[in-house]
Amino acid sequence: PVIYSNYGTTASTILYDKESDLYDSFFKQLDSIQTTFATNTSYTGFKKFDPSYSGNISAWMKLVNSLRLRLAIRLSKVAPALAKTQGEKALSDPAGLITTNADNFKVSLMGQKMPMAVICFEWDDTRMGAVMESFLGGLKDGRVSKYFSTASNSALYADHPTFPYKGIRNGAYIGAKIDRVPFSKVSEDFQTVPTRRSFTAAEVSFLKAEAALRGWVGAGDPQANYENGVRLSFADWGAGGVDAYLADNTSTPWNYVDPIDAKNNFTASSTITVAWNNADNNELKLEKIITQKWINNFTNSLEAWVDFRRTGYPKIPHVAKNDSSPDWGVIPADQWIKRMPFVNGERTGNTQGVADAVSKMGTGAKDDIATRLWWDTGGPNF
Repeated sequence: PVIYSNYGTTASTILYDKESDLYDSFFKQLDSIQTTFATNTSYTGFKKFDPSYSGNISAWMKLVNSLRLRLAIRLSKVAPALAKTQGEKALSDPAGLITTNADNFKVSLMGQKMPMAVICFEWDDTRMGAVMESFLGGLKDGRVSKYFSTASNSALYADHPTFPYKGIRNGAYIGAKIDRVPFSKVSEDFQTVPTRRSFTAAEVSFLKAEAALRGWVGAGDPQANYENGVRLSFADWGAGGVDAYLADNTSTPWNYVDPIDAKNNFTASSTITVAWNNADNNELKLEKIITQKWINNFTNSLEAWVDFRRTGYPKIPHVAKNDSSPDWGVIPADQWIKRMPFVNGERTGNTQGVADAVSKMGTGAKDDIATRLWWDTGGPNF
């Protein structure tokens, strides 16, 4: 739940919107926005206020449909009928979707540096994740050099000398920060990028691939969408070798070896290959779709986390060191964090509002990291 319909009010208690009500509001507002755009396609006054599309109303209409499809897929398990209706509405709208990298929705950094680059290069913090190493290295993914820099010490990647990258496991046992500084930083390119990817044609293709698995009219063929998504992603990131990558039906994510502390080692949880196989069941096909969507959405971590909670993909190992506690919620050894608690300012300054919000999350809900959100059903994907 978030404060949405009551945002900006000055009452001492401000109520949060229930999650299902939020999505109803989102879809209604998209309808209104879509109508306004459709009747003002030649309007030019938006240009000087629009660093993303330079006032191109047709591009914004494609974003509206793409966003509707994203939200519909998010609700595909918890509200399948609503999801199908809204998804098919997005797929059939004559304005279309984001289907080319030229139409990608990028948010201008307005001359600032991407926060990830600030944290990595100026604070000398944050490094490649071990899960990324497992997938990008094991699947021989050409995008790795666009995301990360090589590790500064070859001894760190002695387990795979031809892949000069090394990541850190989530929730790792770490002694001193200095021990991990030589691990792979993000790519130097992120120091100077002027925009951040917010919605790409590749993501739309992966959304359509999942929609096709779910039988939504207008979604097309799941394999064609999946492979198109991978091709769009490689092109968008400037990576090569996509044909060989898509044809690879033998390479799988590899096991992780921590060169400093073996307690952080893990066996890869996923055994997928990249190549599509029509003989696979829908669950395995969905795993491939979401895994590629996750790789593509690097720098859009929130959307990746939504997909992970909703579907369970990509398959990743659990944290090495589980420090969860009753203070903020206990996460079992075979589970992951489900949400972020409300901020302390709300807990102390809007106590009744927070209590009401927690009650809207369902029976037994708590304001902790173990409570699932509405669309995160924990149930089967199909």
